[in-house]
Amino acid sequence: MSFTVEEFHDLIRLLEDKPEWRAELRRMVLTDELLALPEKVARLVDAQRRTGEEIAALTRALHELTDEVKDMKADMGRLDSSVEEMKADMGTMKADIKRLDGSVEEMKADMGTMKADIKRLDGGVARLDASVGDLKGESLEVRYRQRAASYLGRIVRRIQTLSTDELSALLDDAIDQGHLTVAEKDEVMLADLVVLGKRREDNAVVYLVVEISWGIGPYDAERAVQRAALLSKVDIPALPVVAGQTIIPEAAQLARTLRVWQVTDGRAVSPEPS
Repeated sequence: MSFTVEEFHDLIRLLEDKPEWRAELRRMVLTDELLALPEKVARLVDAQRRTGEEIAALTRALHELTDEVKDMKADMGRLDSSVEEMKADMGTMKADIKRLDGSVEEMKADMGTMKADIKRLDGGVARLDASVGDLKGESLEVRYRQRAASYLGRIVRRIQTLSTDELSALLDDAIDQGHLTVAEKDEVMLADLVVLGKRREDNAVVYLVVEISWGIGPYDAERAVQRAALLSKVDIPALPVVAGQTIIPEAAQLARTLRVWQVTDGRAVSPEPS
């Protein structure tokens, strides 16, 4: 059976009046692939839209990354500048340290010189102290020689201070008599002061052999005992005496043990127990 033109037009009018027939007709006339094409096109359009959005986002990210790279380059430039400044500062510091090392060496040399000067000064002070001590001792010897009766009157009375010549003559007589040797005479002559008097407790004639020091030490007591023992060979007893401004405790104890009179600051202390 043939399909006329009038019938075709009638079919078209029916399809226009019945839209639901058009969908059924398409289903029957078109293949599944053609029917699915609109949906595929829609998905493609949507995918293209999303791709465009992603490309735009990627472009924005790329621009941001480019800006960050520019900032990093600027930071690197500033860092390079800071590194150069640090290198210059390090060079300055090295020069300063080198100068400081030179200053330290100079200070060490100065310290060595100062130590040598201080050592010489200490030696000078020690010699000065010794000289002052000698002067004090000599001044004290003169005072005791001139005022023997005042300082030694507590021990003996009727004091006679022997001059160097008188003592030498006395010892020479003892040498002639065989009581002393020349060496023993020389030792007695080194005594600071020798006086003759009468002992107060028994009125016996005695010599006092006096060792005089500004500050009395143990050696003074030992010398007084030694020289008094030698002078006692002249047949007149001799008593050892130490005299001075002060006496250290060790010397005071030794003086009591060796039975030596102590005269400090003009005050006489007997070696005999009170």
